Amino acid sequence: MAEALTVNLAERSYTIHFGDQLMAEVATRVGQLTAAGRKTAVLTDTNFARAQAGALRAMFGDAPALAVEPGEGSKSLAGLGRVLDFLAENKLDRGGVLFAVGGGVIGDLGGFAAASWLRGIDFVQVPTTLLAMVDSSVGGKTGINLPAGKNLAGAFHQPRAVYIATGLLATLPSREFAAGAAEVIKYGMLGDALLFDELERAPLSVTSANLAAVIRRCCALKARIVEADERETAKDGGRALLNLGHTFGHAIENAAGYGDYLHGEAVAIGLCAAVKLARELGFASAQDEARTAAVLTAHGLPTRLRAALPVSALMTAVARDKKVRAGLPRFVVVKKIGEAATQDGVTAELAEACFRAVGAV
Repeated sequence: MAEALTVNLAERSYTIHFGDQLMAEVATRVGQLTAAGRKTAVLTDTNFARAQAGALRAMFGDAPALAVEPGEGSKSLAGLGRVLDFLAENKLDRGGVLFAVGGGVIGDLGGFAAASWLRGIDFVQVPTTLLAMVDSSVGGKTGINLPAGKNLAGAFHQPRAVYIATGLLATLPSREFAAGAAEVIKYGMLGDALLFDELERAPLSVTSANLAAVIRRCCALKARIVEADERETAKDGGRALLNLGHTFGHAIENAAGYGDYLHGEAVAIGLCAAVKLARELGFASAQDEARTAAVLTAHGLPTRLRAALPVSALMTAVARDKKVRAGLPRFVVVKKIGEAATQDGVTAELAEACFRAVGAV
């Protein structure tokens, strides 16, 4: 029997199901929807469709499916239009349900399409990457990228359920697994020092005995944060803490061109910049900075830019970030490993110095 965790959001509450193989559970859900006269459709990417064709058939049978190209390039206005056209072609009405089967790109794109189609239909997340399992599939943030910046168009649209089957990670490329580990490390840094200690002692891998437990632990931490601040409106702290490393990371993705860095790789560099910022503000210690770099390196993640990016381009991207308040960027800083806080009023000069510390020019 699969384990379960509830995200408590009143009428928008839903269950996260955990297991090694959940194909039967997903197929049962699809069967129940079909029996109730509700049409289902599937959004996935071509990599997963090739690697896990059998799993897709087992879960969804002959339900209509759209496989888009993997990567941030599909998370665009054109990509959104393609998904909406797919839903129209298959005549999903307001009782229809879209299953987003893939990584963070598929979950974000599928969720935003579901939020937009007929002003909102139900969708279900079936994350297939570590990053999606521990982070993007939970919490209801959906969206697409624009040339101006990451995730600038989107909606809060909670899934009706999330099915996390760790067995699906068996065919995940090692680079993608490492990218997901960046988000796991982020959780340790912002709210679970013991998790960070565990990652230091034994880097996480697809064969780790504690993999399933770590995934559930991250989901539980995110669920509690989302329950307290679903739409990220808290004056301080709250859901914004989940953006640790992301203001820097999103700027790197934008300035480098979407797809040059995987999201988790950009976040990893962003975590290093965020700890540098915390040190400059008198919070984190030199040891915190060294430990962060070491654990990221142990997980095969970058701690500096592979090629220099201009600070001017990075700061332009920061200025367009969703978290800007009163014209100034809002960062998340590490007070110490396991404790983070939001920080307003960071000067451009200080942010630029932190970018330079990770290889910008």
